[in-house]
Amino acid sequence: MTWDTSVPLRAASLRDLDSGIAVPTYDRSGISTGIVHFGVGGFHRAHQAMYIDRLLERGGAREWGICGVGVLPADRRMRDALSAQDGLYTLSVLAPDGSWTTRVIGSIVEYLYAPDDPEAVLTKLADPATRIVSLTVTEGGYHFSATTGAFHADDPDIRADLAPNAVPATIFGLITEALARRRARGVTPFTVMSCDNIEGNGDVARATFSAFARLRDRELGDWVAREVWFPNSMVDRITPVTPPEAAEEVARRYGVADRWPVVTEPFTQWVLEDSFSLGRPDYGAVGVQLVDDVAPYELMKLRLLNASHQALAYFGYLSGYRLVHDAARDPAFQRFLLRYMDIEATPTLRPVPGVDLGLYKRTLIERFSNPAIGDTVARLCAESSDRIPKWVLPVIRQRLAEDGEITCAAAIVASWARYAEGVDEQGEPIEIVDRLRDRLVPLARRQREDRTAFLSERSVFGDLIDEPRFVSAYVKVLDSLYAKGSRATVAELAG
Repeated sequence: MTWDTSVPLRAASLRDLDSGIAVPTYDRSGISTGIVHFGVGGFHRAHQAMYIDRLLERGGAREWGICGVGVLPADRRMRDALSAQDGLYTLSVLAPDGSWTTRVIGSIVEYLYAPDDPEAVLTKLADPATRIVSLTVTEGGYHFSATTGAFHADDPDIRADLAPNAVPATIFGLITEALARRRARGVTPFTVMSCDNIEGNGDVARATFSAFARLRDRELGDWVAREVWFPNSMVDRITPVTPPEAAEEVARRYGVADRWPVVTEPFTQWVLEDSFSLGRPDYGAVGVQLVDDVAPYELMKLRLLNASHQALAYFGYLSGYRLVHDAARDPAFQRFLLRYMDIEATPTLRPVPGVDLGLYKRTLIERFSNPAIGDTVARLCAESSDRIPKWVLPVIRQRLAEDGEITCAAAIVASWARYAEGVDEQGEPIEIVDRLRDRLVPLARRQREDRTAFLSERSVFGDLIDEPRFVSAYVKVLDSLYAKGSRATVAELAG
């Protein structure tokens, strides 16, 4: 069966779907919105929305339905897909043996596209029924410097939202205006729940949203910092960009036409600080770890999983790998990743209650090696200027301060610098996807004559160019990349 001849996915067709696909058994018509989520993409739909769907299936959380919100031009496609399908979509869990387990998720009950009607978004946010506003807006969506922590108030979109009588267009403008309305009406502020891969993501959200609010009105900013709750969280589930063939595969297997399916891995984890101003869903009932301190889990994930993805990415691409599992199955890459994790990253971690770190690291290699996911190396290479400063550079700085080993971490940075030249080892062009592309690519192309040119971008690297031990390790790997190539360099680093 093909996509064109399959049953269109929508509420009225659920009873007509193949018995091999699980569908909501709960009545969606009586679910009210309690969560407004910015950044409805594959990860949110594989993770937070999935957990709410599990709660609904258990007979609870009926006041915790999700209203998705899009603010970017690219979000139009999500608006169109979810609107046509009554908010429904398929989530397929792909096991390493190639088997699929698929379910229709029903927890997104509304979707608003802010450019169409910003007032509708503000009304939804200001509604007392909205008790949580959650975010998956990527690391760059918080507009702060990982080097200095300063809020990027000079961003044109931020400046536009701060203009007198501006119609809000960014998450900062929309959320702050809604909080101002709730404050004026005496309505308790909603909880802002960041679910992005940033160390202390709740603390960062508090700092950036209150900074924006202070630029609008100092008293309002102080109120946001004091009265709005921003729990920290750690989220984990490898969810690649939906491949083009996924819709056809869902149609072939189950006879359902889904405009934007999601495919993901079996593993999922969510560690959440139990700090909410207006209550929360019963997350613990469906496997979420509710804790007082997320930091140990957060560091574990950022410095082991996320940083290891970057360790794999640039070396992998330059070595000719285009799919993550192919690179992760290379014994030299496996040894390199484990050396980085064991010798350099693990010593920077705090004790992680209930976690066997040795098992966790071995499991990461297995997860990266899952061929069914089909995750692309190019996805891991994108937006590096937002990722490397948050995931890798903190390891380097801490290890420098402790006089610890930094060889592998410095190598990750050097591999990014070589990749950022925009040409691979066969002379073929590389599409560099990064908000700082126009600044970083010219620097990378100067480094064959000036090995530290890339490091001179202090908005990314801060004072690391002034650290002789780091520079020496970095230059040594860059020299090896030019003289021997990426694959041989990884083999040497692996030991």
